[in-house]
Amino acid sequence: MERKEIQLLVISLGIVFFTLLVILLIIFFYFLKKKNSYLVDKMESELYFQSELIKTRIEIKDQTLSEISKELHDNIGQIISVAIMQLNISISNKNVEINELKDLKGVLAKSLDELRILSRIINKDNLLQNNFLEAIQQDLERIKKLKKIKYNFNQIGEIPSINEEHELIIYRIFQEALHNSLKHSRSDLFDVHIETTSKNFRLTLKDFGIGYNLENSTSGLGLNNMKLRAKLIGARLILASDQTGTSVTLEYPLTQCDEN
Repeated sequence: MERKEIQLLVISLGIVFFTLLVILLIIFFYFLKKKNSYLVDKMESELYFQSELIKTRIEIKDQTLSEISKELHDNIGQIISVAIMQLNISISNKNVEINELKDLKGVLAKSLDELRILSRIINKDNLLQNNFLEAIQQDLERIKKLKKIKYNFNQIGEIPSINEEHELIIYRIFQEALHNSLKHSRSDLFDVHIETTSKNFRLTLKDFGIGYNLENSTSGLGLNNMKLRAKLIGARLILASDQTGTSVTLEYPLTQCDEN
């Protein structure tokens, strides 16, 4: 009996050991699969982020070229046309007065100033590499000069230290919001409020235009795209619009900067 009991014990232990081994292998392969799935998801997320980043760079350059083309046609083209008309009148007149030449000089000087503004737009990428807040201010100043629109710029706190790729996306979101306001709000005044704390960076753009229905206008204004990009960098986009105007606020947590 003892021998049979020993054999049964050995068999039982063998079954238990084999069962434990199978369970351990199942757990091992399960976690291996989960790990591989996590790595694949992480790789896909990184690829998606990089594709959005490339798309953002292209959009910034496309909008820059579009702005240059429009300003060349609308502003500088008209200024030079006026200069040519004045020059033709001066040529047809045998007695050219000094005041006429001074007026012509003023018109040409204005066209030169416009070209300098466009030159700064072309170099926008270089400004962005140094400080994206400077790029925002440059955009506002350009709009003030070329479109005769006023703005208030208020900054509380120091310039935040943010990942350069995230800076680019934040700047593009601001650029889209500003473009929407210029196109739809009919506002001649903009408020830009920037506040930095130890935990958050907040950027708010407010116009004082006609406002719109967010539920009906989300897709047309590209607001879904702006929200998606904000989510992509761990930020939150807050939209508000009524008859007094529209505000777009981006809240970016600075705690993730330490994690990166």
